[in-house]
Amino acid sequence: MTQTDLSGPADPDARIERLPLHEAILNRLRDMIIEGHLPPGARLNEGQIGLQLGVSRTPLREAIKYLASEGLVELVPSRGAVVRKFGAKEVRDMLEVVRMLEQQAGALACSHAPDAGIAQVRALHDQMLAHYAQRDRLAYYKLNQAIHTAIVALAGNEALSDVHARLQTRLKRVRFIGHEGPEKWASAVAEHEEMIAALEQRAPDRLSEILGRHLRLAWERVQGDL
Repeated sequence: MTQTDLSGPADPDARIERLPLHEAILNRLRDMIIEGHLPPGARLNEGQIGLQLGVSRTPLREAIKYLASEGLVELVPSRGAVVRKFGAKEVRDMLEVVRMLEQQAGALACSHAPDAGIAQVRALHDQMLAHYAQRDRLAYYKLNQAIHTAIVALAGNEALSDVHARLQTRLKRVRFIGHEGPEKWASAVAEHEEMIAALEQRAPDRLSEILGRHLRLAWERVQGDL
């Protein structure tokens, strides 16, 4: 099991904003996992992380418990909290389910989504492209995932959205590494361009096909890094 070295003086730019404290700690830890600063298998040393982020152990522990409920962290008896490591088959299985959910959601969205909802997805897409132009990977990634979540929400099926959200959370780090390298990143952006066009055209079969291809390619982009 690996342990990330977070020793040394705290970086002032990495310290947590005080309000709201719990949410800020949670978001920062989640980002550290997504970006690989806390890699799969790493033990979360509360003392070191608390020093780095400038927070006490009590709210830090609450944030870690929440990450465990999301499936990003495991609470291991006698060893503490560890960043969860998913095997290749687990990742492929989860991506396959996400693919089926998003294909169904995309088709439903084309039929049921209000124009305002589709316009909101377009706005997210345009913001995402701006971050792509700036090569801001984390900001790009968060908007990328927000687009997928928004399309699923437009289907108007609460149960579908719930299952999708739980899997999407577990796959956060995996989906982030799918954009590593300029070629992979450019391909993902091109697929999103097709996606938004099909949604605006309300073309259910086309959108379903694009989402299916996008998720299959997502597996191809990450499998070598697992």
